[in-house]
Amino acid sequence: MNGWILATIGAASAAAVATVVLMLRRRPSAALREQRRRLAVNGKGRMVDATVLDFRENELLYSYVVRGVQYTTSQDVSALREFLPEDLSSLIGAAVAKYHPSNPANSILLCEQWSGLRAGALRQPERVRRAAAD
Repeated sequence: MNGWILATIGAASAAAVATVVLMLRRRPSAALREQRRRLAVNGKGRMVDATVLDFRENELLYSYVVRGVQYTTSQDVSALREFLPEDLSSLIGAAVAKYHPSNPANSILLCEQWSGLRAGALRQPERVRRAAAD
């Protein structure tokens, strides 16, 4: 009988430790998950003609067509502001989007390594200018 009690206590203790470890495990922040998504779409994505329709404070609204289906979506560009001009209205018009082949609704206009926005409308971040000068 004592063996069953010890086994039960041991199993309960192991389950409690496993639960605590899972609860305390660090999860990536929302910003890091979004950056990983952008880079994944950039790496595996296909390019398509797009149109930037509008902008809000840190958001670009755009549309594109894939296999006859029109998608209208937006991208939060708050983490990428260093690449964008002060006046976002200069971005309205033709652009190129990248979309994930298995999910065409998953798309980007801009990431840390690529931009589908008009080159003349973009600015080079200060850190990139300093690295090029060195």
